[in-house]
Amino acid sequence: MSSSIRKSINSDALTRLAQAIAVAVSATLAGCSSHAPQSEATHTPNIAARAKQKPIWLSEKPTPQIPQDVWERMRQGFQLQDNLGVNPRIEQQRLWFASNPSFLENAGERGSLYIHYIVERLEERNMPLELALLPVIESAYNPMAYSRANAVGLWQFIPSTGRYFNLRQTRFYDGRRDITASTNAAMDYLTRLHDMFNGDWLLALAAYNAGEGTVSRAIERNEKLGLPTDYWNLPLPAETQAYVPKLLALSQVVMAPEAYGVNLNPIANEPYFQVVEINQRMDLSKVAAVANIDEDELFQLNPAFKQRTTIDGPQHLLVPTSKAQLLTTSLQTMRPEELISKKPLKPVFDGADSTAVASAKRSYRVKRGDNLGSIAKANNVDVKDLQRWNKLSGKNLKPGQTLVMQDTGKRSSGRVNTVVAANSKTSTKKQKTQYKVKQGDSLYIVAKRFNVEMQHLKRWNPRVGQALKPGQMLTVANPH
Repeated sequence: MSSSIRKSINSDALTRLAQAIAVAVSATLAGCSSHAPQSEATHTPNIAARAKQKPIWLSEKPTPQIPQDVWERMRQGFQLQDNLGVNPRIEQQRLWFASNPSFLENAGERGSLYIHYIVERLEERNMPLELALLPVIESAYNPMAYSRANAVGLWQFIPSTGRYFNLRQTRFYDGRRDITASTNAAMDYLTRLHDMFNGDWLLALAAYNAGEGTVSRAIERNEKLGLPTDYWNLPLPAETQAYVPKLLALSQVVMAPEAYGVNLNPIANEPYFQVVEINQRMDLSKVAAVANIDEDELFQLNPAFKQRTTIDGPQHLLVPTSKAQLLTTSLQTMRPEELISKKPLKPVFDGADSTAVASAKRSYRVKRGDNLGSIAKANNVDVKDLQRWNKLSGKNLKPGQTLVMQDTGKRSSGRVNTVVAANSKTSTKKQKTQYKVKQGDSLYIVAKRFNVEMQHLKRWNPRVGQALKPGQMLTVANPH
């Protein structure tokens, strides 16, 4: 084989060998690249992805459970408890509530019909839920409560303020007692006061009690003297000085009732009543019978209809949620005359206002030896009222003189008052007895058992709520 041929073979062999080595190296490199760690650039997107996922994972919180009890829902919305510190004025009021647990317990039972509605309205406006306790202080959650200043209803509106906030007052209807209308009016008023006093809720509450003018003048006085102008340092009336501490103390008791020996029965965190539209006059007694609702309960939900007839008021009724559908269906099939009582209209009150007083006058003929003090005491009225009703400037009376008197009320604990019997001589003749509540008793059952009206039973026992407890003592007067 010539040298040229050998060179050609060797050259071809080397070429094939180089190609084989190149293929092997390429395959090796390809295989290695599939198992080798990836470069930083290749890993960056995954690291970034994991970095983004981690905070999302950490920020996820379990969904808070909706409270089953309105009291707990209220506690979660308290906003006035910060920076209070140790305050003797609050401690004094808190001691009173702890010493009188039945006051809050009974008010809570009466308020169980209304509290859920009030809490919802406050939450919608982002207002402190402590304000849902304001009716406890104002009226002990009694929609029939009234004061000597003729303040009426859960929120204790006087006539002029009620009219300012569009709470109409006629012989048949008083918007100050209307549960929904008065609640929204009270929140409008409190919001207005809150804005007036630069977002200070304590000053707003003081003004709700004493009037914005009283609080404004107290602030101006302190400003001139170079003194602090916060609520705690203002020279306010004694009632107003106790008013705000009373609400704050009450809130603290509600925050931890067991610590203060108070037993707050749970109130379902759901609407107690529903609005049912009506388009005709109706008597509440007829409506109650149609929808199988306790008549007194229906009146507690619609206390603004002073004669228990839907005259002069809004074209709707508040009824227990469980009865709303039944009432709506029944109203569609009944004739209008079936819902109107044939009895003449007459006021039915647990309290009194200016209209009620005007319709409940009576007279007294002065006898020899009488004086204003003895007459006032015998008729459960004040001497000043006797003088005002009869335009007397002094205290001199003449035998045979006729005095005009009106039904009025005597102040009880808190700001709640109860109506006095129209004729004290007649009422003293009625024998009163004590009844011990048994298991399964209700106000309706006890009233039926003794053949008395339920509103009379409640008037004789003003501290008793809707729910009775076995062993509880009730006062019952013999109707005969």
